[in-house]
Amino acid sequence: MSQELSKRSELQIKELKPFLNKWVERVEQPEYIDDDPVLFMHAFQNKEDQLLAGFFAATMAWGRRDVVIRKVRDFLNRMGNQPTEFIANFTDRDAQHFEGFKHRTFKPVDMEWLVKILQSILLDYNSFEDFWSFCYKRASKNERPLMSVFHEQFFRQRPEAPQRTRKHVSSADKKSACKRLYLFLRWAVRNKSCVDLGIMDFMPPSELYIPLDVHVARQARALGLLTRTYNDWWAVEELTEALQLLDPQDPAKYDYALFGLGVDEDGLPEEFVLNPEVLN
Repeated sequence: MSQELSKRSELQIKELKPFLNKWVERVEQPEYIDDDPVLFMHAFQNKEDQLLAGFFAATMAWGRRDVVIRKVRDFLNRMGNQPTEFIANFTDRDAQHFEGFKHRTFKPVDMEWLVKILQSILLDYNSFEDFWSFCYKRASKNERPLMSVFHEQFFRQRPEAPQRTRKHVSSADKKSACKRLYLFLRWAVRNKSCVDLGIMDFMPPSELYIPLDVHVARQARALGLLTRTYNDWWAVEELTEALQLLDPQDPAKYDYALFGLGVDEDGLPEEFVLNPEVLN
């Protein structure tokens, strides 16, 4: 995209609300769950299992959803489908369960270290939510992005974790969009949803940022909600700020609308397209 993209005014953004709300209602349905990695949170009854399974599902949400689902199912099977118990009792001998596992750039060594770090978190904070709450309060106090503090504190648990594993958990300090971390928080924090579980309340849904992937970004640029051409942290901030105009209490719900528009066979209706070159 060589030319500058057009941006909707605040009034023009608000005029999109009925259209985008319709798409949220259309996509955010119970049947969405079966074809999305969020299904692994719904597969468990215990809250800690839900959070840990969801964290791995979101962390591995890279590529086609059907492939991600297959790989996450494989990984959870290797944990006996008891993530909390497996992680809490993990020893070096249990690393053999991950032999042969691969997904994108994830290798057995990465899964082993993620489990070790989560084990340390459970020991030190009693629950995964309590760890998130600690990071949230620390970020607020120091006026830093939550995902910068989360990354920092996550690997502070086990400083000896290899550099390659650190790349699988994003940090806003590195200007990453932190898509997978905010996808997890959408699942775990948004309430009053038939898809997102709303089982953590350490932060309000109003403070969630959009999980920015390439498809969501493409639709947002076409609509004139996003003008930044890189899918980085600044783009996340710009798009979330625009979506807050539509619903300041729940901006992340529009992830459903932008996702749905991206996969719809008919595409984005022409009357709503502000930057048609994005779709070419």
